[in-house]
Amino acid sequence: LRRGRMSAATYTTRQGDTWDMIALRTMGAERYMAQLLDANPVYNYTAIFSAGTVLVVPALPDPVLPATLPPWRRP
Repeated sequence: LRRGRMSAATYTTRQGDTWDMIALRTMGAERYMAQLLDANPVYNYTAIFSAGTVLVVPALPDPVLPATLPPWRRP
């Protein structure tokens, strides 16, 4: 994972990478796979990557904390 001057990150795929694996590895959870796909529309029909494809990794969205979250669970 490489970040440039403007916080844009890139990831260079390894042979056999899949979208969910890349989301987990670069963004911390598979649930960010949709954001990863949106940032790389050229590769939307790729299921399994070969080595060397450079993908854009979007910034993580800000967490939305519920108002009912107890104080000991707040950051």
